[in-house]
Amino acid sequence: MIHRRPAGVARPTTGPPSAADRIHRVFGRFICAGYLFYLLFVVPAALAQEHLTATWWMPCALLAIFGTGIALGVATFVSDVRWIARLASANALAFLAASILWLPAWTGEASTSTAWQSVFPGVAGLSAAAAWRPRVALTYLATVVFVVQGTNYLLVHDTTGYRFVPELAFALMFCGVFSAAAIVAFRTGHVLDSTVADTERSVVAAATAAARTVERERFDALVHDQVMSTLLASGRDTTDGPVAAQARRALETFDSLRRGDDTDRSLDVEQVLARFRSAVSDVDEDIDFTACVSDAVSQYYPREVIRTVAAAAAEAVRNSVRHAGAGTRRAVRVDLGPRSVRVIVVDDGHGFDPRAVDPHRMGIRASIHGRMRALAGGASQIDSAPGGTTVTLAWSEPAPTGPAELRAP
Repeated sequence: MIHRRPAGVARPTTGPPSAADRIHRVFGRFICAGYLFYLLFVVPAALAQEHLTATWWMPCALLAIFGTGIALGVATFVSDVRWIARLASANALAFLAASILWLPAWTGEASTSTAWQSVFPGVAGLSAAAAWRPRVALTYLATVVFVVQGTNYLLVHDTTGYRFVPELAFALMFCGVFSAAAIVAFRTGHVLDSTVADTERSVVAAATAAARTVERERFDALVHDQVMSTLLASGRDTTDGPVAAQARRALETFDSLRRGDDTDRSLDVEQVLARFRSAVSDVDEDIDFTACVSDAVSQYYPREVIRTVAAAAAEAVRNSVRHAGAGTRRAVRVDLGPRSVRVIVVDDGHGFDPRAVDPHRMGIRASIHGRMRALAGGASQIDSAPGGTTVTLAWSEPAPTGPAELRAP
């Protein structure tokens, strides 16, 4: 037998970050990197053009544009992903505001060099795509490109013969490609999240349908055993005494069903242990199975709870058989407490990093964590390292409020 207990008290299971969140973090860092690159490229040009605007404009513009852009990159490391959208919006608005305020800040002097802020409106367009709906983001991009190209026309047309329309068209096409790619990436993340959610709902619905099928079969058997047999007996040449007694038992059974106090909806200790032993032995017939029953244990446990926990335990054993490696030893311990159940599945296999598992694989996410999260009062935890894996499944009668967590029985 393998002797290993999970270390400490488990925290509530939390779901993995969504695909949309991960894409927003990646794009936030990409935008920040773009601003850092352009900061090094643009500062010399901005200093050379300082005499073309009022003294307040250039430091304010640099701080507003690059400050919010760098802050956006920092926000990608914050747990609350909403800060990414907030700072992306702030950056897009800061770029537009700085570009518009150039007009009243301009001294009227012409130049042979285009305005430094016209070099990278596409980066601000990426910020808009990360913050707003596609239609708003594309409208913003067209507006900010028009503003900076109009700035260039005013600044250099007299000295270079700047052609406004071709430059505007080129800038719109060039920047639009990157904004469109960002919009498609964000939409793909949302579609992927929606698909995963639909798949999880399908798994839960399938489990619910299976439970209903079992309940229907149980009711069909009850009708056959209690009702049909009573009707058949009443049609034979038998005495009224046995038939009447059988009819009374049938009526009592259906009255119990109507009241909801039939014990068939619950399992006693022996039935619970038999259900767990059967579930894990069907996957690995050589598994080491032990049980610990509290002296103050309840006489009955909800059938649905035991069915759900047993299915999650079987999936944990199945994952171990598939991935732990040849020669791995497995053990299951069941602890039954007063209105609580804990099942610990342990192996001494290769182990793995739970954080590195593809979040869209359903084996762990839906069949173990998903099942236990859907169970009121249920929780799950997976601890793994080289040398072994421990899967802990727990249920306790839920409190009126508060999140489910693993409790020692």
